[in-house]
Amino acid sequence: MFFKQATASAPVNIACIKYWGKRNESLILPTNSSLSVTLSQDQLCSTTTSRTCAEYREDLLWLNGKEIKIDNDKRLSTCLRAMRVQREHFEAEHPNERKISHLKVHICSENNFPTAAGLASSASGFAALVYSLANLYDLPVSQPSDRSELSLSARQGSGSACRSLFGGFVEWQMGKDDLHGSDSRAVQIADRDFWPEMHALICVVSDDKKGTSSTAGMQRTVETSVLFQYRIQHVETQLDDIKKAILAKDFDAFARITMRDSNQFHAVALDTEPPIFYMNDVSRAIIAVVTEYNRVAIAAGGKCKAAYTFDAGPNAVIYAPEENMREIVGMIIHYFPQSQPFVDPFLNGVIEGSLVPGFNTAVARQYELGAVKGLIHTCVGDGPRVLGDEHALFDTEGNPKRTK
Repeated sequence: MFFKQATASAPVNIACIKYWGKRNESLILPTNSSLSVTLSQDQLCSTTTSRTCAEYREDLLWLNGKEIKIDNDKRLSTCLRAMRVQREHFEAEHPNERKISHLKVHICSENNFPTAAGLASSASGFAALVYSLANLYDLPVSQPSDRSELSLSARQGSGSACRSLFGGFVEWQMGKDDLHGSDSRAVQIADRDFWPEMHALICVVSDDKKGTSSTAGMQRTVETSVLFQYRIQHVETQLDDIKKAILAKDFDAFARITMRDSNQFHAVALDTEPPIFYMNDVSRAIIAVVTEYNRVAIAAGGKCKAAYTFDAGPNAVIYAPEENMREIVGMIIHYFPQSQPFVDPFLNGVIEGSLVPGFNTAVARQYELGAVKGLIHTCVGDGPRVLGDEHALFDTEGNPKRTK
């Protein structure tokens, strides 16, 4: 019995200049360009195995053990169709290759972090899907131009997924082709080795599924928010400024722009009718703590030492140079104690709660255990990886290894 399979993993990316709003819903064309940092797969990733076989009768996906019929999911079916078209072109150019573009596929995908909780699971998930299918279909992936081309397909599954086709610092260019979306793609601004000192602390405030999905939320924003129109007129300037900051390794400028854009995004969400509340009281307390930490540094003649950002959810991502992370982790643990000692993978040991001298303790109250459910210290990471069969999510009989 003929079968073929390929397994790939893909990273999470967290935007510094947010994508929020579509000018074309079906093609997922954004109203503005965006920019993100790709995080290390050692802490956050999606893994996907794509398998095709002549005996399969329908396209199926198992996501974290739950079976989904791909034909019933518009995003999945659109993404799969786009990849099949690329395989068809490959077969036309290589007539001696086996014809597999018409065969049904079974796909198994897992995240090592909560799905739909504002941790960019759809971005890494669709990037892993596209990359595994690209390898299943023997499509080119080695060059940046290849991955940029693949980002067109990933974008049609989840907009932010196109940025997870690259490591380092990545721009999703909004493009100008409103008819086909041929130039709305991801490009790498700098790879992970360019600024390896950049680290991130993720504060998991909630791992519950968010009340308003990103898809529904941004559609309501486009239709009802007055502030949204202001944002899309000025966001390109912020994008240009943060690219300059990255290439200059100017963390102070990077931090200020990142925090400003996060604030503007959530202001737009609040300006939506009815308003969308992605952050909660714990989220706002984290903002206050980071703001005070920067105030102390600036008052001493320094510059910003940390930058908060929040996607469409309550979880905080705090970017900072590696040299500041011990202070930041200690500060967060002081205000948001953990039920278990936090063993930091980079700082070699358990980190206790602490504050820097001159810190105004009254900026936030100390929260109870569980207000921040967990901490993830990570760094800038690489793009998708091809994995060996030992990492495949199907067993030798083609059954998903994980069942719900």
